[in-house]
Amino acid sequence: SNCIYANIITTMNKASLLTTVSALLSIDAAAAFVQPQSAPTSSTRLEVHHRREFLSSAAAALVGSSVLPQYAVAELDTEDFLKTGMVSMPMGVSGQAGKAKPKTNVVLREGTDVLQSKKGDVTAEILVGKSSDPTPVLASFTCPWPLAKGGLFDVECREASTGDGAFLTIAKGASSSISDLPKSFFTDNLFSSTGRFSFYGQPTDIKVKKSEVVENRRYLEINFSNLSQSTNAEIPRTALVVATIPPGTDDVVMLVGSANASRWKKGSEKSVRSTVESFRVSLAPTSGLKVRAKQTNDSLL
Repeated sequence: SNCIYANIITTMNKASLLTTVSALLSIDAAAAFVQPQSAPTSSTRLEVHHRREFLSSAAAALVGSSVLPQYAVAELDTEDFLKTGMVSMPMGVSGQAGKAKPKTNVVLREGTDVLQSKKGDVTAEILVGKSSDPTPVLASFTCPWPLAKGGLFDVECREASTGDGAFLTIAKGASSSISDLPKSFFTDNLFSSTGRFSFYGQPTDIKVKKSEVVENRRYLEINFSNLSQSTNAEIPRTALVVATIPPGTDDVVMLVGSANASRWKKGSEKSVRSTVESFRVSLAPTSGLKVRAKQTNDSLL
């Protein structure tokens, strides 16, 4: 029967498969609270067995397609997630109501992927500017950490064992040049309730230690603290930010590298700083690809 279910599953798209699984799970959950009227028959037991086989196969297919990880975003331990990229104790659906993946505003161009070479060179073709008339730009940087994959990440590299890493994010609506933007423009965007660092409450003790402009790029060094769900303690962290505004847009494209304060003092600063300094943004070369957003798992749910 496993082969039969596998064949059925392969013919379903992710959206319909997820809907079917959710419905069956709801039926099983409801049945758990129903008082049985009589002893189960052999046909009833067989039906339950078949349904569970289907759910098992379907769940495996969804996990493999990275659709289910979208539901594992809620109630995360920020520091633990920054270190591992995983949820240590997955929460139930009810505990995740109203939650969403971090909002970075990064939109990949249709027909492209985030790539990383063996030397650590990362490239991504993203769309900036107005959604009705987007501008494709090529963002690149070099880092020592592997590319993070899965539904929780847009353009990000991270070392799972330490939490050191860097990610791409975009702030909309810059009203002035990069040099004239107030520090609050950057901190408000980076540490918003939907930001990359706000999985389990917004960061606290935010302090911009340094801000400078080199040519057309803005550099900021920021100290802050994240609340750890497992220990209920605030974990100090340091981030380096490099930001630039692509020509013809009012979008601020930023690369944010960070490490916890302890590792920062023990040498992580060097890796984060070299990564941030390697960041480049330029207009994408002309190609035959249509200038439109890439379809993601988010749009299937």
